[in-house]
Amino acid sequence: MAPQNVARKLIASHLLEGEMIPGQEIGLRIDQTLTQDATGTLVMLELEAMGLERAATEVSVQYVDHNLLQTDFKNPDDHLFLQAICQRFGIWYSRPGNGVSHAVHMERFGRPGRSLAGSDSHTPAAGSMGMLAFGAGGLDVAFAIAGEPLYLRMPKILGVELVGALPPWVSAKDLVLEMLRRHDVKGCRGMIVEYFGDGLAGLTAMDRHVIANMGTELGATTTVFPSDEQVRRFLRLQRREQDWVELIADAGCDYDLVERIELPALEPLIACPSSPGNVVRVREVEGRPIYQSYIGSSANPGLRDFWIAAEIVKGLRAHERVSLDINPTSRALIENLARLGSFQQLIAAGARFHQAGCNGCIGMGQAPATHQISLRTVPRNFPGRSGTKEDLVYLVSPETAAASALAGAITDPRDLEKLYGLSCPRFAEPEDQAINHDLIAPAPSAGIAERFERGPNIKALPLFAPLVDDAEVPVLLKMDDDISTDEILMAGARALPFRSNIPAISQYAFFAIDETFAARAHVAKEQHGGHVVIAGDNYGQGSSREHAALAPRYLGQIAVIARSYARIAWQNLANFGILALTFVDPADYDWIEQGDQFAFSDLRERVAAGGVIVVRNLTQRRDVRCAHQLSERQVRAVLAGGLINQFRQQRGVGNDGPLRCAR
Repeated sequence: MAPQNVARKLIASHLLEGEMIPGQEIGLRIDQTLTQDATGTLVMLELEAMGLERAATEVSVQYVDHNLLQTDFKNPDDHLFLQAICQRFGIWYSRPGNGVSHAVHMERFGRPGRSLAGSDSHTPAAGSMGMLAFGAGGLDVAFAIAGEPLYLRMPKILGVELVGALPPWVSAKDLVLEMLRRHDVKGCRGMIVEYFGDGLAGLTAMDRHVIANMGTELGATTTVFPSDEQVRRFLRLQRREQDWVELIADAGCDYDLVERIELPALEPLIACPSSPGNVVRVREVEGRPIYQSYIGSSANPGLRDFWIAAEIVKGLRAHERVSLDINPTSRALIENLARLGSFQQLIAAGARFHQAGCNGCIGMGQAPATHQISLRTVPRNFPGRSGTKEDLVYLVSPETAAASALAGAITDPRDLEKLYGLSCPRFAEPEDQAINHDLIAPAPSAGIAERFERGPNIKALPLFAPLVDDAEVPVLLKMDDDISTDEILMAGARALPFRSNIPAISQYAFFAIDETFAARAHVAKEQHGGHVVIAGDNYGQGSSREHAALAPRYLGQIAVIARSYARIAWQNLANFGILALTFVDPADYDWIEQGDQFAFSDLRERVAAGGVIVVRNLTQRRDVRCAHQLSERQVRAVLAGGLINQFRQQRGVGNDGPLRCAR
């Protein structure tokens, strides 16, 4: 057998359907799943709809880390529902305040060589320890929990050679920002990024977590690191060394693409508003006054990330204009910060501590002031995601965040020696760390059959009609490139509490772009039977939340026509029966106008046949030539009106029957 890289070894060991040829659809066995509460409630409702008796995976875990604010009954009602239904399906349950899913899963459940599917786009963080980890829509994760394959197109493998060691004041966040500087937010679509080289020796498992987490922002399918001595040491510190297996690339293996990063040449970097790909050197924007410096999130979840911030501010005080926000990633992390004295150092410096969870990263509190700069160690800075519509969020390392908090302005951490006489602290990870898994309820040995008390905000999944054959519908919205799922269906404390109530959350569809969209969509649905939207490149980047497909579908969306799509959003559209079309001639995007009336004819036959689908622009009396890249499996789902409809049909359940189906 030819020498293999780590990514191809992982895929080969989990391949159930298809061939490992880039671009072909493959089906993979999934060993573990991860759901979080912003998406997990819907996943549990989907499992009920499928008639699942018991999770078929090795491990499935439901985390509560996103919707922690309890301003009324909605979030706590969902928490109780999740806790009970996890007992029914045999799923582990991590209680509110226990920690961010990705870091806790890595500590408690991650195992090299295993596969993981998560209803969160940053699930690839687990690739830091030699796992094959994918973010996916909730319905795909629901089927994985039921023991079905996860489907995707076989990616190319981009090998990134890391050479040398990081210099002082530069850390893993700067390394992944360098990747974003090179590739922007869509340069790695259709790829797995695999890191190799002698530079790996200086990157701990949690350093690698930072890089794998934000590989999502590159558009990558996932990120993979080898399982080596660094991973072994991580598991030993977590008292799970027995779960370690070595998984490294074979000598002489090749990659589809290769590039090289000289680590000693890296310097502090910063992603400017409002895209993770808008990366420049900190030196280029230093001196700009800031309002907030925010440390934490799944993108910088390790003990070192908080420890170094504490060492930088030790004995000093955050600038009087700056809110220094600390968002710890787990209860165990808080205990370890207390043991090391870092907790006290941060408090004494004026830091504001928040509960362990995603919090401000997803717009759940810690929103910055209007038009004021917020430096954050979070993974993304899409417009308005912070909770402030006119936000100015920059993505930085913990070193840059802490240095800037002291100065009151964007500051290159290398200047700390000149400003405060501070040499770069060197972290020595303690051998005896606090391990706290007390708030993770284990899956019962047998499912508990019972009825669950649902709060008034938890609604049944809506039923949808099959794909129409003929329609004349308006172009309700025309959008630019790189539209994120945060813009399609906003995050934050205003909308996400309705995650288990599709009619209510649909009122926030495209709200960040056009607050009138939902009202106009209702009119279009009544008068024309639905609508379409137009987009540029990379439609649906960012979060995996399937509400960004479900809410527009509820409002009557028949199709999206875009120049290109982000992977998970494209799959979610098919899962819920929305036709994802691309322009045969990308220049057609330019002359289409919002408000144009589109005519579809013989659509079902044309979708089934493949090839060119001609859409008539009645307003401008011109044709738009479109195509789809759906597999035969996806075509069947779209024609049926969505994946759940398809399996209802397979079970012979009509539209009036109970929501139970089988794959």
